[in-house]
Amino acid sequence: MSETPWLTIVGLGEDGPDGLSPASHQALKDAEIVMGAERHLSLLPDLSAETVEWPVPFADGVDILLSYRGRKVVMLASGDPFWFGAGSVMAKHLDAGEWQALPVPSTMSLAAAALGWPLEKVLTTGLHAAPYARLKPHLFPEARILATLRDGDAVADLASWLCREGFGPSTLHILEALGGPRQRIRRATADGDLPTYIQHPVSIGIEVAGDGAVIPLSSGRPDHLFDNDGQITKRPVRALTLSALAPCPGEHLWDIGGGSGSIGIEWLWAHPTTRATAVEINAERADRIRENAARLGVDRLNVVTGAAPNALEGLEQPDAVFIGGGISQEMLEIVWASIPDGTRLVANAVTLEAEVLLANWQADKGGDLLRIELAQAHPLGRKRGWKSSYPIVQWSVAK
Repeated sequence: MSETPWLTIVGLGEDGPDGLSPASHQALKDAEIVMGAERHLSLLPDLSAETVEWPVPFADGVDILLSYRGRKVVMLASGDPFWFGAGSVMAKHLDAGEWQALPVPSTMSLAAAALGWPLEKVLTTGLHAAPYARLKPHLFPEARILATLRDGDAVADLASWLCREGFGPSTLHILEALGGPRQRIRRATADGDLPTYIQHPVSIGIEVAGDGAVIPLSSGRPDHLFDNDGQITKRPVRALTLSALAPCPGEHLWDIGGGSGSIGIEWLWAHPTTRATAVEINAERADRIRENAARLGVDRLNVVTGAAPNALEGLEQPDAVFIGGGISQEMLEIVWASIPDGTRLVANAVTLEAEVLLANWQADKGGDLLRIELAQAHPLGRKRGWKSSYPIVQWSVAK
């Protein structure tokens, strides 16, 4: 471990050198190389070090920066480099002790201060390189959201998306060049007239309003949220299945026979650190899973098109497995042999043959068998009667 880091990540605001700490000024004075985006470099016109402009896209600059390892280097980043900033990206490529960070107030802190919003009660997210659908699970009336945006044009794009989702009356606080002499804050509604020229950098504060669909918090969300061709684990059974799968932070799910992707998507909604892989043999359904995930704001669902169990080869080891279709003796044998001890396995059966298979496996491996019988009220002449669904047998076990 190096005693003196070769790299200093200096957070920079729109006020340029006026907002820097003495430590940041000293790092810039001592630097041999200062590397940053064109906008950042323009805020520091009196640098004596060699300057290197960071290329676009951002990833192309990582190797360039690393090539200066061993020299005194300053990397310029916006605000707090570790709050939706570039610092977290660079830290993945460095060992502890190679770098130090000197932040200034983040965009989120400046935005909250300007709007008078308690930051601890506001959703903060980065939309400068992410789809707007990431907001979908967080849209409900009176919610407050702070987000970074790519550029001024993105404000209109975001407003259009909010309108399509049924949240057109939402108030938008358009925050331009916060913390510097060009700072400007303007207000509009997503379905109203928007400013035509918006300065970069830009962020936005959203006060959500409208009658768009709100995604419930509990497992077993409405079936209509998931586009499907009938191949979907229905809402009550999905709630029981997710309860048995018991998602925990950081865990990875195999969803075998993904169908509409509803199980995997709800697993990912449980916590921002969960991960999931859906395996689906039907290519059209696999595409539908991807579309559902994108539309519902889930950008970490891995979809594998192929037949299990062969399609399971090479996948990251799971913490839980759901088998929702295509249960067979071969499937269970290969899955059981593939998963590590402690993995939770949940399998749902509809046919008599699959029921017998699960009953035999439960007798051998243990776990719980649950028979799920549901009936819904339907018109019966001028009155009503119960219409039963096919019963489902669910086996849940920890290996």
